[in-house]
Amino acid sequence: MAGNARGRGASGTRSALCHGAPAGSGGGRAPSRADGQPVARADNFSGAARSKSVGAAFEARARQFLERRGLVFVAANVTMRGGELDLVMREPDGTLVFVEVRARRSARHGGAAASVGWRKRARLVAAAQRFWARHGAGAPCRFDVVAFEAVQLVWLRDAFRADDT
Repeated sequence: MAGNARGRGASGTRSALCHGAPAGSGGGRAPSRADGQPVARADNFSGAARSKSVGAAFEARARQFLERRGLVFVAANVTMRGGELDLVMREPDGTLVFVEVRARRSARHGGAAASVGWRKRARLVAAAQRFWARHGAGAPCRFDVVAFEAVQLVWLRDAFRADDT
């Protein structure tokens, strides 16, 4: 798993890393409130005030789910240059697991798992490289996605690899 990342470490050498329609559709402008702010889209739980608390609730559910399956919590909401890591967990064998948590009310437009596009994967890999260099260099690692489609949780182990980005 180690040895196939594309990033460069602080010394300038290559660092090794694990493989790492809206509601009320109508073709017009996005709906907005009287104050001009956009209305939260029903298919992605967005909305400035609500988004963080909703995201935190899904991340907590994902963490509990993974802990029940034997993974050990390492960190949450880690912001590194390049991106944010929702959850960092560790398998009993020492493998670091970088977890992206996504939620969608419906599977329209591909659903939660499909929303982790190549740009998001690249940001996750960049953040993971920095975290791994500081806290886990030498440990194998992988990228998982925990997707909530409506009320169903789907765990995608090894969802993508660093060299896929």
